[in-house]
Amino acid sequence: MIQTLEDMCTLLPALELAYKASIHASTNQNPSILEKGWNPKLPQDSLRKDLIEIHPTAASLKGMLGKARKHAVRCMEDSFSYAKDKWDKSHATPAFKVGDLILVSTTNFNNIKGCKKLKDTFARPFVI
Repeated sequence: MIQTLEDMCTLLPALELAYKASIHASTNQNPSILEKGWNPKLPQDSLRKDLIEIHPTAASLKGMLGKARKHAVRCMEDSFSYAKDKWDKSHATPAFKVGDLILVSTTNFNNIKGCKKLKDTFARPFVI
């Protein structure tokens, strides 16, 4: 947990590396592949696989990090599903058909001159 500014300065590079090395749901790629075209080398990539004896502290740390990663992935998936359920409850997909009349909102039209209070809120009905 980040307690002080010094902790943040120490841990921020590791956080950035973890963020850039993780696969994002929107692109199914990690940002390093998209920006540079290659994956960054992570600390676990440089561990030798042929070592016979692993220090018990290192093994327990690996287990703790694995559990923390699984918990974080599970929390992210729960958060994504919760946000999707909340979005789906409050946003209905409009059912438009050819020939329907629709109104276009003018709130983001910056080219309409005049007093803002007197502007029409919607443009005239348009046929789809």
